Amino acid sequence: MTAAPDPRDSAGASDALLRPVRPLNAFEDTVERLLQTIRLGVLHPGESLPPERELATRLGVSRDTVREAIKSLADAGYLVSRRGRYGGTFLADALPAPSADEVRFTRADIDDALRLREILEVGAARMAAGRTLTASEREALCQRLADVRGADPEDYRRLDSRLHLAIAEASGVPSLVPLVAQNRMRLNELLDCIPLLARNIAHSDEQHEAIVAAILAGDADGAAETMTAHVWGSAALLHGFLD
Repeated sequence: MTAAPDPRDSAGASDALLRPVRPLNAFEDTVERLLQTIRLGVLHPGESLPPERELATRLGVSRDTVREAIKSLADAGYLVSRRGRYGGTFLADALPAPSADEVRFTRADIDDALRLREILEVGAARMAAGRTLTASEREALCQRLADVRGADPEDYRRLDSRLHLAIAEASGVPSLVPLVAQNRMRLNELLDCIPLLARNIAHSDEQHEAIVAAILAGDADGAAETMTAHVWGSAALLHGFLD
């Protein structure tokens, strides 16, 4: 007979994992931290999460951010919310399993794609902001931004990629574009293995708008800083779901 898990066994690990997140990617980092506690076995099947208020305090985020992260993970099948006297948010008894034909990625695979992305795309944003763009280049950026903001879920990855390629084109370095395209293909293989979270899409849209605005205003530091945050928002979700 297997003994019931002692809550004290997971206290130290929980304290270490549920620590304050980075403010620029609060939602994505909150999802990653919660997934770490689940995937590393800190929480056991059927065990309850700490209350929203406590999670918000420990993670240094708003209760709305915690609530959105919990809802996203419930929609993805990792958590279950129950009402009533003994209600709360609980780890699902059976976690989502990868499909039999799903490609498995190591942390090294993920880090390699993401670090290369940071080198290429942060540099592209900085270079684009440092140039005097033509009217057609400015129009292309605005159109690609509008396309991705209004994208249906099934079209989001494709239109997101087109916006990032338009930023690479605006850098004025033609040989950069195929490198970004190749890296985006690797990145999309990774992203296709995780759920498309509505709150993350909304946050990505806000960052896209800030990146394009900085480029059009000639703010190279602002464009690079926001692109860096954007890259590592995706990284937090990929590590959370795939590690």
